[in-house]
Amino acid sequence: MGVFARVREDIAMAQRHDPAAHSKAEVVLAYSGVHAVWAYRVTHRLWLAGLRLPARLLSQVTRFLTGVEIHPGATIGRRLFIDHGMGVVIGETAVVGDDVMLYHGVTLGGKSRHGNVPGARRHPRLNDGVTVGAGAKILGPITLGEWSTVGANAVVTRDAPARSILLGIPARAQRGTAEEIKAARGLLKSGS
Repeated sequence: MGVFARVREDIAMAQRHDPAAHSKAEVVLAYSGVHAVWAYRVTHRLWLAGLRLPARLLSQVTRFLTGVEIHPGATIGRRLFIDHGMGVVIGETAVVGDDVMLYHGVTLGGKSRHGNVPGARRHPRLNDGVTVGAGAKILGPITLGEWSTVGANAVVTRDAPARSILLGIPARAQRGTAEEIKAARGLLKSGS
C-alpha cells in the first residue's frame, strides 16, 4: 500500500471516530495523534534499516512536538487513531494491530528488564480493533484479543480474550456486547 493511500486511511479513521473532525484539512493540520503516527512510520523504516540513532532522535523530536512517544521499534498496524494524544507512550516491543484507538495518557509499557534478553518481548500486543480509554496502562508482554475495550484509568496486567471489556485496578475482563464495543469506539449514534 502506498504512502498516500495510508495517509487517506488515517484521515478517514480520524473523521470516522472523532465528531470534532470537521474536515480533512483540520485532521492534516491539527491532529497531533495523526502526526505522531506519520512520524512513527518514518522512524520505523529508519529503525528497520539499522539507522537506530537517527530513528530515536527523530522519535524524540516527534515526542516534543506532539506529546506522543512511539518507540521506532514498535510494530503498528494500519489505521491507528490516537485521539487527544498527549501523554501516550508505546514501548519498543509493543505490537498494535489494525483499527486500534488510543485516547490520551495511554501507556503500552514494559515490565522490568531484569532477566530479559535484549529484544525479547516485554510490552503488550493489542490485536485488531482494540480501544483503550484515557489514562489506561497496559503493562508487560500480554495480549488483548480483537475488539476488546479497556476502560479509562484501568491497569491491565493479564491477557484478555477477544471482545472483552477491561475495567478496574487491576483490570478484570468481562464479556462485552456488540453494542458496548461499538459505543466504546464512538460508532453508535445518539439514541441508537
